[in-house]
Amino acid sequence: MKITKLIAAPGRTGFFFDDQKAIKAGAEPDGANIIGEPLTAGFSSVRQPGESISILLLLEDGQIAWGDCAAVQYSGAGGRDPLFLAADFIPIVNEFIAPKLIGRDISEFRPIATEIEKWRLNDRPLHTALRYGLSQALLDAVSKSHHELMCETVAREYGTSISEKTIPIFSQSGDDRYDNADKMILKSADVLPHALINNLEAKLGRKGEKLVEYLQWVRDRILTIRLDPAYQPVLHIDVYGTIGEAFGIGNYDAICDYLAQLEQICSPFHLRIEGPIDAGSREGQIEHLSRLTRALDEREIGVELVADEWCNTLEDVIAFTEARAGHMLQIKTPDLGSIHNTIEAVLYCKQHKMGAYQGGTCNETDRSAQVCVHAAMATQPAQILAKPGMGVDEGYMIVFNEMQRIIHFRQLRN
Repeated sequence: MKITKLIAAPGRTGFFFDDQKAIKAGAEPDGANIIGEPLTAGFSSVRQPGESISILLLLEDGQIAWGDCAAVQYSGAGGRDPLFLAADFIPIVNEFIAPKLIGRDISEFRPIATEIEKWRLNDRPLHTALRYGLSQALLDAVSKSHHELMCETVAREYGTSISEKTIPIFSQSGDDRYDNADKMILKSADVLPHALINNLEAKLGRKGEKLVEYLQWVRDRILTIRLDPAYQPVLHIDVYGTIGEAFGIGNYDAICDYLAQLEQICSPFHLRIEGPIDAGSREGQIEHLSRLTRALDEREIGVELVADEWCNTLEDVIAFTEARAGHMLQIKTPDLGSIHNTIEAVLYCKQHKMGAYQGGTCNETDRSAQVCVHAAMATQPAQILAKPGMGVDEGYMIVFNEMQRIIHFRQLRN
Protein backbone atom coordinates (compact mmCIF):
# COMPACT_ATOMS: atom_id res chain seq x y z
CA MET A 1 0.00 0.00 0.00
CA LYS A 2 1.40 3.40 -0.99
CA ILE A 3 0.84 6.90 0.36
CA THR A 4 -0.47 9.24 -2.34
CA LYS A 5 -0.96 12.45 -0.38
CA LEU A 6 -0.17 14.00 3.02
CA ILE A 7 -2.34 16.70 4.57
CA ALA A 8 -1.43 18.74 7.69
CA ALA A 9 -4.29 20.37 9.60
CA PRO A 10 -3.87 22.62 12.66
CA GLY A 11 -5.80 21.65 15.75
CA ARG A 12 -6.36 22.19 19.47
CA THR A 13 -5.45 19.83 22.27
CA GLY A 14 -7.40 18.81 25.34
CA PHE A 15 -5.65 21.28 27.65
CA PHE A 16 -2.99 24.00 27.73
CA PHE A 17 0.73 24.60 27.50
CA ASP A 18 1.90 25.74 30.97
CA ASP A 19 5.25 27.26 31.91
CA GLN A 20 6.29 24.93 34.73
CA LYS A 21 9.24 27.08 35.76
CA ALA A 22 6.99 30.12 36.21
CA ILE A 23 4.44 28.08 38.19
CA LYS A 24 7.11 26.75 40.53
CA ALA A 25 8.35 30.34 40.94
CA GLY A 26 4.92 31.43 42.18
CA ALA A 27 2.76 32.36 39.17
CA GLU A 28 -0.78 32.75 40.51
CA PRO A 29 -4.02 31.12 39.25
CA ASP A 30 -6.70 33.55 38.12
CA GLY A 31 -9.75 31.52 37.19
CA ALA A 32 -8.65 29.27 34.34
CA ASN A 33 -5.74 31.59 33.61
CA ILE A 34 -2.35 31.75 35.33
CA ILE A 35 -0.89 35.18 36.04
CA GLY A 36 2.84 35.83 35.97
CA GLU A 37 5.84 36.39 33.77
CA PRO A 38 6.81 33.44 31.54
CA LEU A 39 10.25 32.05 32.35
CA THR A 40 10.61 29.24 29.77
CA ALA A 41 11.82 30.05 26.26
CA GLY A 42 9.04 30.19 23.66
CA PHE A 43 6.20 31.01 26.04
CA SER A 44 4.38 34.30 25.49
CA SER A 45 2.30 33.77 28.65
CA VAL A 46 2.44 31.34 31.58
CA ARG A 47 -0.61 29.52 30.20
CA GLN A 48 -1.50 29.37 26.53
CA PRO A 49 -3.82 27.15 24.46
CA GLY A 50 -2.48 23.75 23.54
CA GLU A 51 -1.94 23.20 19.81
CA SER A 52 -1.72 20.12 17.64
CA ILE A 53 -1.25 19.13 14.01
CA SER A 54 -3.28 16.34 12.44
CA ILE A 55 -1.32 14.29 9.90
CA LEU A 56 -3.67 12.71 7.33
CA LEU A 57 -2.30 10.14 4.89
CA LEU A 58 -4.32 9.36 1.78
CA LEU A 59 -3.67 5.79 0.67
CA GLU A 60 -3.81 4.51 -2.89
CA ASP A 61 -7.01 2.53 -2.25
CA GLY A 62 -8.79 5.67 -1.01
CA GLN A 63 -8.53 4.98 2.71
CA ILE A 64 -7.37 7.76 5.05
CA ALA A 65 -5.03 7.16 7.98
CA TRP A 66 -4.31 9.81 10.57
CA GLY A 67 -2.54 10.71 13.77
CA ASP A 68 -2.10 13.84 15.88
CA CYS A 69 1.13 15.64 16.70
CA ALA A 70 0.97 16.88 20.28
CA ALA A 71 3.39 17.89 23.02
CA VAL A 72 3.21 17.78 26.80
CA GLN A 73 1.61 20.43 29.00
CA TYR A 74 4.98 21.38 30.50
CA SER A 75 6.88 21.73 27.22
CA GLY A 76 10.45 22.97 27.55
CA ALA A 77 10.77 21.69 31.15
CA GLY A 78 12.77 18.76 32.52
CA GLY A 79 14.90 18.36 29.39
CA ARG A 80 11.95 18.23 26.98
CA ASP A 81 11.63 19.70 23.49
CA PRO A 82 10.42 23.33 23.25
CA LEU A 83 6.93 24.68 22.76
CA PHE A 84 5.05 23.13 19.82
CA LEU A 85 3.07 25.70 17.83
CA ALA A 86 1.22 24.60 14.69
CA ALA A 87 2.15 27.65 12.62
CA ASP A 88 5.85 26.96 13.21
CA PHE A 89 5.73 23.29 12.28
CA ILE A 90 3.17 22.87 9.48
CA PRO A 91 5.71 24.25 6.95
CA ILE A 92 8.16 21.57 8.09
CA VAL A 93 5.50 18.89 7.56
CA ASN A 94 4.69 20.15 4.07
CA GLU A 95 8.20 20.96 2.87
CA PHE A 96 10.37 18.35 4.60
CA ILE A 97 8.21 15.39 5.66
CA ALA A 98 5.64 15.09 2.86
CA PRO A 99 8.21 14.61 0.04
CA LYS A 100 9.81 11.77 2.01
CA LEU A 101 6.53 9.86 2.39
CA ILE A 102 4.46 10.41 -0.75
CA GLY A 103 4.85 7.34 -2.94
CA ARG A 104 6.28 5.22 -0.11
CA ASP A 105 5.08 1.68 0.55
CA ILE A 106 3.85 1.26 4.13
CA SER A 107 3.34 -2.47 4.50
CA GLU A 108 5.39 -2.57 7.74
CA PHE A 109 5.27 -0.19 10.70
CA ARG A 110 8.42 -0.85 12.69
CA PRO A 111 11.01 -0.11 9.95
CA ILE A 112 9.47 3.20 8.86
CA ALA A 113 8.85 4.30 12.46
CA THR A 114 12.51 3.63 13.22
CA GLU A 115 13.50 5.55 10.11
CA ILE A 116 11.64 8.75 10.98
CA GLU A 117 13.42 8.81 14.35
CA LYS A 118 16.68 9.19 12.42
CA TRP A 119 15.56 12.04 10.17
CA ARG A 120 17.50 15.25 10.74
CA LEU A 121 16.57 18.83 9.95
CA ASN A 122 19.35 21.39 10.46
CA ASP A 123 21.35 18.60 12.14
CA ARG A 124 18.65 18.05 14.76
CA PRO A 125 16.00 15.34 15.16
CA LEU A 126 12.45 16.34 14.32
CA HIS A 127 10.47 17.72 17.25
CA THR A 128 9.12 14.89 19.40
CA ALA A 129 5.55 16.01 18.65
CA LEU A 130 6.11 15.60 14.91
CA ARG A 131 7.53 12.11 15.33
CA TYR A 132 4.72 11.22 17.69
CA GLY A 133 1.87 12.21 15.37
CA LEU A 134 3.54 11.00 12.21
CA SER A 135 4.12 7.54 13.69
CA GLN A 136 0.46 7.34 14.76
CA ALA A 137 -0.62 8.03 11.17
CA LEU A 138 1.83 5.45 9.84
CA LEU A 139 0.65 2.80 12.31
CA ASP A 140 -2.92 3.47 11.22
CA ALA A 141 -1.90 3.27 7.57
CA VAL A 142 -0.13 -0.07 8.02
CA SER A 143 -3.09 -1.51 9.94
CA LYS A 144 -5.47 -0.37 7.19
CA SER A 145 -3.27 -1.92 4.53
CA HIS A 146 -3.54 -5.27 6.35
CA HIS A 147 -7.23 -4.84 7.27
CA GLU A 148 -6.48 -5.25 10.96
CA LEU A 149 -6.65 -3.20 14.17
CA MET A 150 -3.66 -1.08 15.14
CA CYS A 151 -3.10 -3.22 18.23
CA GLU A 152 -3.00 -6.27 15.98
CA THR A 153 -0.31 -4.66 13.84
CA VAL A 154 1.75 -3.99 16.97
CA ALA A 155 1.25 -7.51 18.31
CA ARG A 156 2.12 -9.08 14.95
CA GLU A 157 5.31 -7.07 14.46
CA TYR A 158 6.52 -7.26 18.08
CA GLY A 159 5.42 -10.80 18.90
CA THR A 160 3.13 -9.83 21.78
CA SER A 161 -0.34 -10.87 22.93
CA ILE A 162 -3.29 -8.49 22.96
CA SER A 163 -4.98 -8.05 26.33
CA GLU A 164 -8.43 -9.60 26.65
CA LYS A 165 -9.38 -7.18 29.43
CA THR A 166 -8.99 -3.46 30.05
CA ILE A 167 -5.66 -2.05 31.19
CA PRO A 168 -5.99 -0.22 34.56
CA ILE A 169 -6.90 3.40 33.82
CA PHE A 170 -5.27 6.27 35.74
CA SER A 171 -7.22 9.55 35.94
CA GLN A 172 -5.74 12.94 36.85
CA SER A 173 -7.65 15.77 38.51
CA GLY A 174 -5.80 18.95 37.70
CA ASP A 175 -6.36 21.68 40.28
CA ASP A 176 -9.99 20.66 40.78
CA ARG A 177 -8.73 17.90 43.03
CA TYR A 178 -11.89 17.45 45.11
CA ASP A 179 -14.81 17.45 42.67
CA ASN A 180 -12.75 15.57 40.08
CA ALA A 181 -11.78 12.95 42.65
CA ASP A 182 -15.49 12.39 43.23
CA LYS A 183 -15.96 11.77 39.49
CA MET A 184 -13.14 9.22 39.51
CA ILE A 185 -14.53 7.38 42.51
CA LEU A 186 -18.04 7.26 41.06
CA LYS A 187 -16.68 5.93 37.75
CA SER A 188 -14.51 3.38 39.61
CA ALA A 189 -11.25 4.63 38.07
CA ASP A 190 -8.53 2.07 38.77
CA VAL A 191 -5.89 4.63 39.74
CA LEU A 192 -6.45 8.19 41.01
CA PRO A 193 -6.24 11.22 41.53
CA HIS A 194 -2.81 12.74 40.50
CA ALA A 195 -3.87 16.01 42.30
CA LEU A 196 -1.29 18.32 40.63
CA ILE A 197 0.86 19.02 43.69
CA ASN A 198 3.18 21.36 41.78
CA ASN A 199 3.83 24.13 44.32
CA LEU A 200 5.47 23.72 47.71
CA GLU A 201 3.74 26.45 49.69
CA ALA A 202 0.28 26.28 48.14
CA LYS A 203 -0.21 22.55 47.61
CA LEU A 204 2.29 20.34 49.48
CA GLY A 205 2.82 22.54 52.51
CA ARG A 206 6.19 23.55 53.93
CA LYS A 207 6.24 20.36 56.04
CA GLY A 208 4.02 18.34 53.72
CA GLU A 209 0.96 19.02 55.83
CA LYS A 210 -1.36 20.04 52.99
CA LEU A 211 -0.82 16.77 51.13
CA VAL A 212 -1.40 14.87 54.38
CA GLU A 213 -4.75 16.62 54.76
CA TYR A 214 -5.71 15.94 51.14
CA LEU A 215 -4.84 12.24 51.25
CA GLN A 216 -6.87 11.84 54.42
CA TRP A 217 -9.81 13.35 52.59
CA VAL A 218 -9.32 11.11 49.49
CA ARG A 219 -9.17 7.94 51.60
CA ASP A 220 -12.29 8.88 53.53
CA ARG A 221 -14.11 9.99 50.39
CA ILE A 222 -13.52 6.64 48.66
CA LEU A 223 -14.84 4.76 51.66
CA THR A 224 -17.86 7.07 51.85
CA ILE A 225 -19.12 7.34 48.26
CA ARG A 226 -17.82 4.29 46.37
CA LEU A 227 -20.69 2.45 44.71
CA ASP A 228 -19.08 -0.97 45.10
CA PRO A 229 -17.70 -1.96 48.54
CA ALA A 230 -15.04 -4.02 46.74
CA TYR A 231 -13.70 -0.97 44.87
CA GLN A 232 -10.02 -0.68 45.82
CA PRO A 233 -8.21 1.92 43.69
CA VAL A 234 -4.51 2.73 43.79
CA LEU A 235 -3.76 6.27 44.97
CA HIS A 236 -1.25 7.99 42.70
CA ILE A 237 -0.06 11.54 43.48
CA ASP A 238 2.29 13.62 41.33
CA VAL A 239 4.26 16.02 43.54
CA TYR A 240 6.59 17.55 40.90
CA GLY A 241 9.67 17.39 43.11
CA THR A 242 8.11 19.34 45.98
CA ILE A 243 8.87 16.67 48.60
CA GLY A 244 12.55 17.13 47.79
CA GLU A 245 12.09 20.87 48.16
CA ALA A 246 10.44 20.46 51.55
CA PHE A 247 12.82 17.94 53.13
CA GLY A 248 16.01 18.20 51.04
CA ILE A 249 16.73 16.10 47.95
CA GLY A 250 19.46 14.09 49.67
CA ASN A 251 17.73 13.79 53.03
CA TYR A 252 16.49 10.28 52.35
CA ASP A 253 15.63 9.46 55.97
CA ALA A 254 13.34 12.48 56.31
CA ILE A 255 11.66 11.75 52.97
CA CYS A 256 11.18 8.10 53.93
CA ASP A 257 9.67 9.13 57.26
CA TYR A 258 7.21 11.37 55.43
CA LEU A 259 6.32 8.71 52.86
CA ALA A 260 5.76 6.19 55.66
CA GLN A 261 3.33 8.66 57.22
CA LEU A 262 1.48 9.01 53.91
CA GLU A 263 1.31 5.24 53.54
CA GLN A 264 -0.40 4.90 56.92
CA ILE A 265 -2.86 7.67 56.09
CA CYS A 266 -3.84 6.03 52.79
CA SER A 267 -4.50 2.58 54.24
CA PRO A 268 -6.23 0.39 53.08
CA PHE A 269 -5.27 1.80 49.68
CA HIS A 270 -1.89 1.41 47.99
CA LEU A 271 0.05 4.65 47.36
CA ARG A 272 2.28 5.75 44.51
CA ILE A 273 4.21 9.03 44.57
CA GLU A 274 5.32 10.40 41.22
CA GLY A 275 8.27 12.78 41.00
CA PRO A 276 9.17 12.97 44.72
CA ILE A 277 12.33 14.90 43.85
CA ASP A 278 13.67 16.91 40.92
CA ALA A 279 17.46 16.96 40.92
CA GLY A 280 17.71 19.27 37.91
CA SER A 281 19.48 16.86 35.55
CA ARG A 282 19.15 13.32 34.28
CA GLU A 283 22.30 12.15 36.05
CA GLY A 284 21.32 13.76 39.33
CA GLN A 285 17.77 12.44 39.10
CA ILE A 286 18.93 8.87 38.50
CA GLU A 287 21.40 9.03 41.37
CA HIS A 288 19.05 10.51 43.97
CA LEU A 289 15.94 8.59 42.91
CA SER A 290 17.78 5.27 42.94
CA ARG A 291 19.12 5.99 46.44
CA LEU A 292 15.68 6.99 47.67
CA THR A 293 14.17 3.85 46.14
CA ARG A 294 16.73 1.67 47.93
CA ALA A 295 16.12 3.51 51.20
CA LEU A 296 12.37 2.88 50.98
CA ASP A 297 12.89 -0.78 50.14
CA GLU A 298 15.37 -1.29 52.98
CA ARG A 299 12.85 0.13 55.44
CA GLU A 300 10.07 -1.97 53.87
CA ILE A 301 7.91 1.07 53.23
CA GLY A 302 5.32 0.05 50.64
CA VAL A 303 5.01 3.37 48.79
CA GLU A 304 5.96 3.04 45.13
CA LEU A 305 8.04 5.80 43.57
CA VAL A 306 7.24 6.78 39.98
CA ALA A 307 9.89 8.45 37.82
CA ASP A 308 8.76 11.23 35.50
CA GLU A 309 10.99 14.31 35.17
CA TRP A 310 14.21 13.69 33.20
CA CYS A 311 12.94 10.29 32.05
CA ASN A 312 11.89 11.44 28.60
CA THR A 313 13.31 9.13 25.92
CA LEU A 314 13.68 5.42 25.33
CA GLU A 315 17.33 5.78 26.29
CA ASP A 316 16.28 7.48 29.53
CA VAL A 317 13.81 4.67 30.29
CA ILE A 318 16.61 2.13 29.87
CA ALA A 319 18.98 4.16 32.08
CA PHE A 320 16.42 4.66 34.88
CA THR A 321 15.51 0.97 34.73
CA GLU A 322 19.12 -0.20 34.93
CA ALA A 323 19.73 2.06 37.94
CA ARG A 324 16.41 1.01 39.60
CA ALA A 325 15.59 4.72 39.89
CA GLY A 326 12.01 4.25 41.00
CA HIS A 327 9.59 1.33 41.19
CA MET A 328 7.64 2.48 38.15
CA LEU A 329 8.47 4.72 35.19
CA GLN A 330 6.07 7.02 33.44
CA ILE A 331 6.52 6.45 29.72
CA LYS A 332 5.32 9.89 28.67
CA THR A 333 4.25 9.08 25.15
CA PRO A 334 4.74 12.47 23.40
CA ASP A 335 8.23 12.84 24.90
CA LEU A 336 9.41 9.56 23.37
CA GLY A 337 8.70 10.71 19.82
CA SER A 338 7.62 7.87 17.54
CA ILE A 339 5.03 5.61 19.14
CA HIS A 340 7.29 2.62 18.48
CA ASN A 341 9.57 3.97 21.23
CA THR A 342 6.64 3.80 23.65
CA ILE A 343 6.03 0.21 22.61
CA GLU A 344 9.67 -0.73 23.12
CA ALA A 345 9.88 1.17 26.43
CA VAL A 346 6.91 -0.73 27.89
CA LEU A 347 8.33 -4.05 26.74
CA TYR A 348 11.78 -3.20 28.13
CA CYS A 349 10.35 -2.26 31.54
CA LYS A 350 8.34 -5.45 31.74
CA GLN A 351 11.30 -7.58 30.70
CA HIS A 352 13.41 -6.03 33.47
CA LYS A 353 10.77 -6.12 36.23
CA MET A 354 10.19 -2.36 36.27
CA GLY A 355 6.65 -1.04 36.55
CA ALA A 356 5.53 0.42 33.21
CA TYR A 357 3.07 3.29 33.33
CA GLN A 358 2.10 4.28 29.78
CA GLY A 359 1.34 7.89 30.42
CA GLY A 360 1.27 11.01 28.33
CA THR A 361 -0.24 14.40 28.98
CA CYS A 362 -3.56 16.16 29.44
CA ASN A 363 -2.42 18.25 26.46
CA GLU A 364 -3.00 15.50 23.87
CA THR A 365 -5.96 14.84 21.58
CA ASP A 366 -8.67 12.24 21.26
CA ARG A 367 -6.79 10.66 18.35
CA SER A 368 -3.42 10.35 20.08
CA ALA A 369 -5.20 8.83 23.09
CA GLN A 370 -6.92 6.23 20.90
CA VAL A 371 -3.67 5.20 19.22
CA CYS A 372 -1.99 4.94 22.63
CA VAL A 373 -4.74 2.57 23.75
CA HIS A 374 -3.86 0.25 20.87
CA ALA A 375 -0.19 0.32 21.87
CA ALA A 376 -1.16 -0.47 25.46
CA MET A 377 -3.51 -3.31 24.59
CA ALA A 378 -0.70 -4.95 22.63
CA THR A 379 2.01 -4.45 25.29
CA GLN A 380 -0.02 -4.55 28.55
CA PRO A 381 1.61 -1.94 30.81
CA ALA A 382 0.66 -1.73 34.49
CA GLN A 383 -1.56 1.28 33.85
CA ILE A 384 -2.52 3.77 31.15
CA LEU A 385 -3.36 7.45 31.52
CA ALA A 386 -6.90 8.69 30.84
CA LYS A 387 -6.32 11.55 28.42
CA PRO A 388 -6.64 14.24 27.19
CA GLY A 389 -7.93 17.06 29.38
CA MET A 390 -8.34 17.62 33.11
CA GLY A 391 -12.11 17.16 33.31
CA VAL A 392 -11.88 13.39 34.04
CA ASP A 393 -15.06 12.42 32.17
CA GLU A 394 -13.81 13.03 28.63
CA GLY A 395 -10.38 11.42 28.90
CA TYR A 396 -11.68 8.44 30.85
CA MET A 397 -14.44 7.94 28.26
CA ILE A 398 -12.05 8.05 25.29
CA VAL A 399 -9.60 5.54 26.76
CA PHE A 400 -12.19 3.20 28.30
CA ASN A 401 -14.38 3.11 25.20
CA GLU A 402 -11.50 2.42 22.82
CA MET A 403 -10.44 -0.53 24.96
CA GLN A 404 -13.98 -1.87 24.95
CA ARG A 405 -14.20 -1.57 21.16
CA ILE A 406 -11.00 -3.56 20.77
CA ILE A 407 -12.05 -6.27 23.23
CA HIS A 408 -15.55 -6.76 21.88
CA PHE A 409 -14.63 -6.52 18.21
CA ARG A 410 -11.95 -9.18 18.63
CA GLN A 411 -14.33 -11.41 20.63
CA LEU A 412 -17.00 -11.21 17.94
CA ARG A 413 -14.59 -11.66 15.02
CA ASN A 414 -12.69 -14.53 16.61
